[in-house]
Amino acid sequence: MSDTTRPERFTLIVAVHLFLLHEGNILLSRRYNTGYADGQYSVIAGHLDGREEIKVAMIREAAEEAGIEIAPADLEVIGVMHRLANDERVDFFLAASSWQGELRNCEPDKCDDLAWFEIDDLPENVVPYVRRAIENHRRSVWFDSFGWE
Repeated sequence: MSDTTRPERFTLIVAVHLFLLHEGNILLSRRYNTGYADGQYSVIAGHLDGREEIKVAMIREAAEEAGIEIAPADLEVIGVMHRLANDERVDFFLAASSWQGELRNCEPDKCDDLAWFEIDDLPENVVPYVRRAIENHRRSVWFDSFGWE
């Protein structure tokens, strides 16, 4: 007797995060009314929609959240984080210092501040794993695990 049912395969949430950089500064957005880390700064970010390449997802999120266009050639994958919170995730961090369009907060229902900060003088209220990813980038650390302690 053979069992043709397969156990459900583990699925992983994958997200992209943008380090938009300009003259030693990084663009941060303060989360608002999302139910996760509200009042804390993060970066432009979002989940992959499925059947979507990493850079394509980041370009989509930058347009949706900040109204800018980024060419694939202007994006560089600068880090990966395997993260454990309420669920398990893999986060890709991408950087760009060139884009088209004027930055604006396109999601005021989820973000109440979009502002530049010196990358080596971040506000205290940065989402902890995002702060760690920024520190990793500054130290040229390409991979990290977070939340497994």
